[in-house]
Amino acid sequence: MIFGYVPSRRLGRSLGVNNLPEKICSYSCIYCQIGRTEKLMIERRKFYEPHEIRREVEKALKDEVDYITFVPNGEPTLDINLGKSAEMLKDLGKVAIISNSSLVWREDVREDLSVFDLVSLKIDSTDERLWKRINRPHRDLKLENILEGTLEFSGSYDGILITETMLIESFNYDFESIARFLKKLKPDKAYISIPIRPPAERWVKPARPDVIMKAYETFSKYVDVDLLTDYEDLNFGFSGDARKDLLSITSVHPLREEAVFEILKKDKADYSVVEELLNEGKLEIREFRGKRFYVRRR
Repeated sequence: MIFGYVPSRRLGRSLGVNNLPEKICSYSCIYCQIGRTEKLMIERRKFYEPHEIRREVEKALKDEVDYITFVPNGEPTLDINLGKSAEMLKDLGKVAIISNSSLVWREDVREDLSVFDLVSLKIDSTDERLWKRINRPHRDLKLENILEGTLEFSGSYDGILITETMLIESFNYDFESIARFLKKLKPDKAYISIPIRPPAERWVKPARPDVIMKAYETFSKYVDVDLLTDYEDLNFGFSGDARKDLLSITSVHPLREEAVFEILKKDKADYSVVEELLNEGKLEIREFRGKRFYVRRR
């Protein structure tokens, strides 16, 4: 349920809240680092009780963090208790959420998101066909409704709003269209990112540098933009239990080999812990862009 803290490229030192018990999402993005979505859904339901999340966060908050971040192995707004859970944590620190935006057309979701100090929304495309190819949404979702919902939310939200646009090789993006939409949305920062961890589909590759720079130059005409193309640092949190730390972090965040060794070092453990998890089938090793990653098996 709680993992990290993790060094976030957007949020600094972030204590992660995984408010979903398994990979449940409204999308099955081709680049998702958690893998394909087996349970596509858009109906909100109860998962963990807010007091359970509060209790676990209190136990894990040993050091100061920049944000307590809802970033589960799926879409966090599917949790009908989301707003209540976030409200119960606000006295412990600033709360953030990373959402794929898919349910922001719902008034109750917008109300829940308004509780957060920082909201990150995904805007991969403003074109319906490209959106379906990249994000592979639940069949009942409509991009037009989602985009309208994000605009409605941004018009009333008084916290920090950021966006993320993921760029994949071999797709024809209309950067001008996305940029003009972002201008209307008025985020505090618009991030352009590429896959840096093993994606759901093994054929997925990051966009070429010239494409990334074209997007950057186009977005820069309308909004404050930044690139997310490098790896985070290795300053992960640790509990003293290497097995627990590796499983909780990799359930949401595949770990580079260097990060795994750093966590083992902090937890005063050796590689036999990793070998045990590999033999049990709970972790697997995948290579992406010349690097080895340890990924939680589902």
